[in-house]
Amino acid sequence: MTNRFTLVFSMVILLIGSIACGQTAIGKAVGDSGNPDSTTESSTMEKGADAKTEVKTLADVSEAPVGVFNRLWSDPPTLDPHLTSDTTSAGVVVEIFGGLVGFDTNLRLIPDLADSWDISNDGLTYTFKIRDNAVFHDGTKVTAEDFKWSLERAVNPDTASPTAKTYLGDIVGVADVLEGKSSQISGVKAVDDRTLQIEIDSPKAYFLAKLTYPTAYVVDRNNVSEGGLNWTDSPNGTGPFKLSDYKIGERIILERNDLYHLDKAKLAKIQMNLAGGSSMAMYENDEIDITGVGLFDLERIKDPGDPLNGDLVVADPGYSVNYIGFNVQEPPFDDSKFRRALNHAIDKELIAKEVYSDLVVPAYGILPPGFPGFNERLEGLRHDPVLAKKLLSESKYADPANRPRIVITIPGTGGTPGLDLEVIINMWLETLGVEVEIQQVEWATYLKDLDEEKFQAFGGLGWEADYPDPQDFLDILFHSKSENNHGLYSNQEADILLQDARIETDLVKRIDLYQEAERIIVNDAAWVPLWFAGERHVLIKPYVKGYELTPMTISKMRYVYIQD
Repeated sequence: MTNRFTLVFSMVILLIGSIACGQTAIGKAVGDSGNPDSTTESSTMEKGADAKTEVKTLADVSEAPVGVFNRLWSDPPTLDPHLTSDTTSAGVVVEIFGGLVGFDTNLRLIPDLADSWDISNDGLTYTFKIRDNAVFHDGTKVTAEDFKWSLERAVNPDTASPTAKTYLGDIVGVADVLEGKSSQISGVKAVDDRTLQIEIDSPKAYFLAKLTYPTAYVVDRNNVSEGGLNWTDSPNGTGPFKLSDYKIGERIILERNDLYHLDKAKLAKIQMNLAGGSSMAMYENDEIDITGVGLFDLERIKDPGDPLNGDLVVADPGYSVNYIGFNVQEPPFDDSKFRRALNHAIDKELIAKEVYSDLVVPAYGILPPGFPGFNERLEGLRHDPVLAKKLLSESKYADPANRPRIVITIPGTGGTPGLDLEVIINMWLETLGVEVEIQQVEWATYLKDLDEEKFQAFGGLGWEADYPDPQDFLDILFHSKSENNHGLYSNQEADILLQDARIETDLVKRIDLYQEAERIIVNDAAWVPLWFAGERHVLIKPYVKGYELTPMTISKMRYVYIQD
């Protein structure tokens, strides 16, 4: 999702153990949420000017909801859509709340609370029509004014949203609110109860797709005002499910929203187990209905003679990348040669084979395979120990006496950090004589500290696409002014290319601009790209139908049903 990040805890956690189903920073941070399908090219790369979109809803499901879907999850850092920046939170938030537009399971943009929209000829003004049947969970009608208030709340400095600038910053007047110069967004107007108008600063092919991110979701003003800091304990959303119960560390229970404006969910409930445990054992004991398959179990499950083989689903990779990030303003990462030396010292092919049994794809770029703009010709910084040593010798930190203590911070609470990271640190030591320590920080604190750029280096996470456009990776993560540029990377040449790509209307030229920016960023070693997701191996109970393993976090649980 948004970002924000594919909060993907080290993928070893997802693959070596029986994973609890995974998480990525919705362009999001990705973490260990328990979501097995976390980690299609759509029309969001195309120019939207002069377009009018209207999609009829499917007929309402009249029959009563049937069945309960059980899954393993983790405590979400937040249930406030305007604060959501990770896939653990997003996986719950997208089912409780909603926005003007969304994605279907093929990642095509579809209407949500807006049933249609017009885009002006100059591509600057979007006019949305709110559905007549759009209501909050308590039956209160959703109006254009509710959306205006919600967008202004999201960008209000008091809300302290980590994603508002990234996903709403294209709207005229948002910068003034973020800077405290105004309390209202000048580019957002409630023309009448059903008509919302949004003006952006320049034509951008990806703007509609950005509105699918939770930062742009509508929230109930009375719910927020009366609930205070704890309003999300009883959120009055608009999504296909309502929050019925949440006990930290125990469970989240979602119930069907019978007033939902689109096809109503077929499930009566979703039960999310937050207590932890072995997901594979829980699946085999019929405690949960879905789980990812870890390396230790994969060979067994692939055997046609295994009783679970018939439950195995193999899905295409998700749109995510796992990486190690550097604060390039801090020594020793302020030296490009030192950063490049670290990249060249890692044998990713060896780690992919020996640690992951080739279930991940070594990453030498930022954009994942199959994603719009993926550059299969990008060479990147390949394993080259000789070059790594040469670069280190030419850097400011060739002499260990001039080298500061190096610490990589990862999400965790003191457990094993992940074999892949341990192997990488050992390669740095053996090849370069560079010593690196690991520090673990609890997930919610990790996200907060990451947003505040407190880390010298950071790992154990990745980035999952929020929408299928290269802007969601390259611009959001590496432009010098981006709030998600947690490494404080700054490259004027890359900035210019990314800025030009924002407003380029020719698809081929846009891709060329993004690929050139990616080449610069990769060769400058702003990151250590590690792995792209490989095929996903997931067990789903045979009575569960309609569950789609999508490459991004989207609202999709309303399509799932239990077959007797």
